Amino acid sequence: MNLQRGAVLVRLALCLLTAIALLAITRGWEPPRDYRLGMAPKRDLTARVEFKQPDRAATREARATARRFAEAVYDHDPMELLQLKSTLLNEVTELAGAESYETVDRNMWALYTPPRAEGTPAPTAEEEAKQFERFKAALGGEEAQNALQAALDEAFAPLVRQGLLDTQPTEANSERIAVRTSGKEGFETIVPVREVLVENARNDLKNALDQKVANLEVAQRLFAWVRPQLPITLKLNREATRESQDRRAEEVEEQYKIYDRGARLAEAGKPLGETAIELLDIEHEAWVTRRGWGSRINRAFATLGLYLAMFTLCGFYVCRFDKRIVAQLPRLLTVLTLVLLTIGAMMLTRSQEWRAEVIPLMLFGMTIAIAYRQETALLMSAALTLVSAVASNHELSVAVLMLAPTAGAIIVLDSVRTRSKLLLVGFVAALVAFLTTVGVGVLDGAPYDLIFKQALMMALWSVIAGSLMTCLLPLVERVFGVQTDLSLIELGDPAHPLLQELIRRAPGSYNHSITVASLAEAAAESIGARGLLVRVGAYFHDIGKMLKPGYFIENQSSGQNQHDTLVPAMSTLVIIAHVKDGADLARQNHLPECIIDFIQQHHGTTLVEYFYRQAAAKKGEGDSEIDESSFRYPGPKPQTKEAAVLMIADAVESASRTLVEPTPARIESLVEDLTRKRLDDGQFEECNLTLEELRKIGDSLVKSLTAVYHGRVKYPDQVTA
Repeated sequence: MNLQRGAVLVRLALCLLTAIALLAITRGWEPPRDYRLGMAPKRDLTARVEFKQPDRAATREARATARRFAEAVYDHDPMELLQLKSTLLNEVTELAGAESYETVDRNMWALYTPPRAEGTPAPTAEEEAKQFERFKAALGGEEAQNALQAALDEAFAPLVRQGLLDTQPTEANSERIAVRTSGKEGFETIVPVREVLVENARNDLKNALDQKVANLEVAQRLFAWVRPQLPITLKLNREATRESQDRRAEEVEEQYKIYDRGARLAEAGKPLGETAIELLDIEHEAWVTRRGWGSRINRAFATLGLYLAMFTLCGFYVCRFDKRIVAQLPRLLTVLTLVLLTIGAMMLTRSQEWRAEVIPLMLFGMTIAIAYRQETALLMSAALTLVSAVASNHELSVAVLMLAPTAGAIIVLDSVRTRSKLLLVGFVAALVAFLTTVGVGVLDGAPYDLIFKQALMMALWSVIAGSLMTCLLPLVERVFGVQTDLSLIELGDPAHPLLQELIRRAPGSYNHSITVASLAEAAAESIGARGLLVRVGAYFHDIGKMLKPGYFIENQSSGQNQHDTLVPAMSTLVIIAHVKDGADLARQNHLPECIIDFIQQHHGTTLVEYFYRQAAAKKGEGDSEIDESSFRYPGPKPQTKEAAVLMIADAVESASRTLVEPTPARIESLVEDLTRKRLDDGQFEECNLTLEELRKIGDSLVKSLTAVYHGRVKYPDQVTA
């Protein structure tokens, strides 16, 4: 891989921007907390600055007090009092209009008789007549009637305005209430409870009548009639009262405890509980807030330097062992985006108690292992674990807890051939997480109940990560452009429409592809390459031949060769075209790019030697020199070891059919000759294939072809066909 200077600078700039984004996500300018749940500090932890802690108990008490002192809301309907006053005036007018005591309604008059003091004798008939005459005389005339009405209006006004209450509120303010008068919704009047309690209101009414009515005896008789008939007009509105209490409670400000600088927050040797952690968190936030800009900038640059060191380490490894990540800019962008998303998710889910941040870390490790290499996934996961540890100030033991299940999942995830594989990976990682958590907890001296709680949690997160990866697998394949063994198995189904069409149109090419697939798979596995990928690629590598099947020897069954009527240059164009036609068919049928690569690269830029030699033989003395490039495939050359294996297997399988007696020696000579030609032609320059691997590929092909062309024992009665 040779990148131009500009491309290298672009990639370096992207990595720098990603490091800066990591700094922002992890808030690298702020020092993280240096304590955790269950940790036993070696010294007393004291306040570095003065701060205040919300006092929930005091706040609850203050709000409860506010609720108790909130005014209860009562609905008041004055209509009964107005009707009572009107009835009183009517009856008084009727009594004043009576001709004499003998004609008056005695039952009505009896209601106007004030209660006698204890021991006072009942009045005689003559005395009652005199009392009535005095009552009548006091109210006789229109002027006296009008004065009485005015006096009653004034005396009843407070009752009509405020209402009457039978008992004091018990769950709200006992001294004041809020009164809502019918017809005046939205307006509340705050009224002292003393003024509206019926007993007090009666006394106030009596005093008002005594003062307003000109004749004291008349006032007493009027009160004697009114007293027992005063109605209770205030009705408790429970919903409005509850809203009033809630409003008063919300108005109460948060109560705080003040801690001075140097105050002890946690005792040495005592494990930190949730209460202590909460207090330390508040103190830490207060301390961070008061730090100067100089300290923040220094820490930001130090953290950024550490992140850049991680990028440098991973970058050197990737450029040396896994160039695919940086070879294409979209791949690098995808990986960097995944790094940011993973760190962001870890920061959001981090918890000293739950440790749920292991889930995004495991998903990242498994994704990189599926898309690239297990070794790359291990290195990058370790780097992200270090970034998380720096951002959260994790101890080494916590970093081990995070990395152990991730490494276990990556190591087990060598291939995904079944849908249950990722679940199995999750359970293996869960076992690793459980054992690691127990071991680390025992070494740290943590309480056993806390150890097993965290161990079970870590195991659960591992299983969840494996399950999530099962669901995310199609997305990972699409985003990273990779095919797992599971997808390859599904793609290599003989019922695939393209393969069925190849069988129908070019059965010879299909049989050739099946044989090549078998040879190439074994050869690829001999050098540690992906045999299944090569096998599926071999199934589709010649699908372009179905468009002109008669021009390829394996499909010519009648003995007539259509190239006999064509000049060598035209025949070469027809032969070469099957590569482009195959790639176009693959794209139209949405085959993955890795399969299209096999179609385009399985001939590389090799020479169509047969027709090139024909053209050279037909060349006359005066003809121009033959352009060799016109007889070469357009390429590209094999970019991967798998494509190189398919190139060799394809050539060997085709050439082996021409052997008259395919003995092992001849097969070995053929394989060595074809491999040497392509090596000398520079076809393996771009796939990092070594000479040792070429030797292993050749040995595998010889072994496979020898098995295909092995001799058979002729039976005595067998007739040669």
